Amino acid sequence: MQQDEGRQNYSLATLPLASTFPNVLRSRDPHTRMRAVDLIRKKRDSGEHSRDEIDFLVAGYTRGEIPDYQMAAWLMAVWLRGLSRSELAALTEAMLYSGEVLNFSDLPGSKVDKHSTGGIGDKTSLILAPIVAAGGLIVPMISGRGLGHTGGTLDKLEAIPGFNVNLSLAQFRHVLQECGMGLIGQTKEIAPADKKIYALRDATSTVENIGLICGSIMSKKLAEGIDALVLDVKVGSGAFMKVEKEAVNLAEVMIETGKRMGKKVVALITDMDQPLGRAAGHANEVAECIDVLNGGGPLDLRELSVELSAWMFYLGERTKTLEEGRRLAAKMIASGQAKEKFKQGIRLQGGDDRVVDEPQRLPTPRFQLDVPSAATGFISGTNCQQFGIALAILGGGREKKDDAIDHAVGLQFHKRIGDPVEKGESLATIGYNADTRLGAAKALIAENFFVAHEPPRGKRPLIRRVLEA
Repeated sequence: MQQDEGRQNYSLATLPLASTFPNVLRSRDPHTRMRAVDLIRKKRDSGEHSRDEIDFLVAGYTRGEIPDYQMAAWLMAVWLRGLSRSELAALTEAMLYSGEVLNFSDLPGSKVDKHSTGGIGDKTSLILAPIVAAGGLIVPMISGRGLGHTGGTLDKLEAIPGFNVNLSLAQFRHVLQECGMGLIGQTKEIAPADKKIYALRDATSTVENIGLICGSIMSKKLAEGIDALVLDVKVGSGAFMKVEKEAVNLAEVMIETGKRMGKKVVALITDMDQPLGRAAGHANEVAECIDVLNGGGPLDLRELSVELSAWMFYLGERTKTLEEGRRLAAKMIASGQAKEKFKQGIRLQGGDDRVVDEPQRLPTPRFQLDVPSAATGFISGTNCQQFGIALAILGGGREKKDDAIDHAVGLQFHKRIGDPVEKGESLATIGYNADTRLGAAKALIAENFFVAHEPPRGKRPLIRRVLEA
């Protein structure tokens, strides 16, 4: 990739652990003549930023020199006007180099990660990380918390008593050396610009923008020191990308960004017009993942977890073909090796690994309430974004960025698109601890299962498309 002066000597392949660039974003004289208000106006009026201008905004906000209200205004301008490919590249690099870029080249085996753009019941990370680590690859997974209506991997992991997602980089390295997988949140050293901007996007309703999503994802993932990345780009009513064209556009942008940085990247466009699996929440999603690692669990969740694992094995050159990767993933589950790897990972990160054999040790809600169908017919569709909102208002998600999460709260879905249903039959069961807003949550769920007289035509593909570099 052509790089401008001041960055041309830096390579992700050669960066040592804990390498930092404290002066890269401070050293350019033009920064001293810039003002955030002028750059907000420029983007508002559909102007295109230079690399220096992007650097100025990202560095200034990260250091606290640009206040939240100005960065929020710029984010909204970006949400409305978009980012060009050159702006996107500059934003990704600015966030990437705002902190450290890890190097795990001393650890044997390819380093491969997966990232999902998020949805309802999307929990595959907790399944495929132990599958792929058991199969011989290194999985350094830096994940996020719930964003908007979607759940977060870190929040799910914290439903496991004692599980520590806030490891230092030295602890993270130790866990990877010991078991080949580690699941942590962003540390203060890794892409600190993204961490701060990520929270502001959630608070200002500027999440659903291709450029901002791509910059956030790729800056974190490239900082992990990985060789390859599998992207699960969700599309549908429960995803940030509602139509396939938008999802494909996002996937292409992320693939291009990864390729520019010398990484192998593939993107699977997967369905999120209904929840993935049967559980949405935190503790109940962990329990469902354990079911899959035991060889059970919902078919769609098993299928997608195996397919994503197969691509990780293939890109990481652990297998020569994708089909061989599928067989290896299935073997890791059937043999119990993936389950044992999950237990080891939980134990190394301070969690109670007994939950894998005794899921009842996970938090459980005090009360349950069924949501009945108002009509007889067939489930023709759902607006599953509203299920995520219902979960949040019950305490199982965040309406504001600082909200605490009740890990016991959850939804259990009984009907999928195409299923027959009788009037009064349960569509879903709500697990809750407080009934303050129970009525509103119940109504949201009931109103967003759609019932028709005839079943929908054709089988709904779980994996709609696969895009490779």
